[in-house]
Amino acid sequence: MSTSDPIRVYVGADRSQQLAISVLEYSIKRHTTAEVQVIPMVDLPVPKPRDPRNGQRTGFSYSRFCIPKLAGYRGRAIYMDADMMVFRDIRELWDIPFDGAKIVIQKEVKFEQETTAKVGAPAKRKKQCAVMLLDCGALDWDIERIVAGMDAGAYDYEALMYDMCLLPEELVKYGVPFEWNSLEHWDPETRLLHYTDVYTQPWTSCNNPLGSLWFDEVRRMLADGSLRRETLQREIDLGYFRPSLARDIRWRHRIPRALLPMWDRHNERSDRRAGYVPHKDVYAAKRERQQAIAAYEAAQAKDAPAKPVAEQAQ
Repeated sequence: MSTSDPIRVYVGADRSQQLAISVLEYSIKRHTTAEVQVIPMVDLPVPKPRDPRNGQRTGFSYSRFCIPKLAGYRGRAIYMDADMMVFRDIRELWDIPFDGAKIVIQKEVKFEQETTAKVGAPAKRKKQCAVMLLDCGALDWDIERIVAGMDAGAYDYEALMYDMCLLPEELVKYGVPFEWNSLEHWDPETRLLHYTDVYTQPWTSCNNPLGSLWFDEVRRMLADGSLRRETLQREIDLGYFRPSLARDIRWRHRIPRALLPMWDRHNERSDRRAGYVPHKDVYAAKRERQQAIAAYEAAQAKDAPAKPVAEQAQ
């Protein structure tokens, strides 16, 4: 790939995060002079596995596997989730060498004890592929074939997403520093902040301690015309963002620190009175998936051959 080619960033998201993609793109371009192409992958038409237990956990879980084909199987690319912000020149990430690997993913998770103590956080932080470098010219990935492999029983969701089983270990490099996928943690060395906990993303929750960083970025966009207040309000009216967000963007940075807890509680009550349901579509899809899994497992149990009496007694 020529050094004059643009940095290609493919972003996985569903419709509810469309504006979050714009904030991420703005933060990327604000910190670099390089030419950057941000390519949203919103609700791609990915085939559903026959076994619902292998279905996407989000509307874009499998989007990263579509990138080589979308890129024409040429050059390199970066994959990111939409719920992120960048604080340094993305060339620092782009220039990480592959050293013969086909993908480069995160090498470690830091500050686990600190970030898992946060409200809404999981009990453990798994190594993630939410920021990934791909050598598209060396990857023959095709999402139709990948899903067919799951249907054939060659691997399951966990092996695909967590073990990166499509590639032998020697072709996976653990070279993305935590600072380029900082899970709910920010310090002066943070390159990329990942609002990975769905329950507390600042556009849907009043309780993210790092939400002010995202609010500041939105204020910059509003100030220079990159974002219109009407666009922000439209996302609120559609139910994708909390109603109190507009008030936070306009006023929260002017509230004395001692009064912020009271301010946040007021916003939470206001959102509830407005009937706001965070990630409504996401959780509806999750319930649908859980129901499909329960029905599938019940059918499997019904069709399973009965065990011999002697075996049941053991």
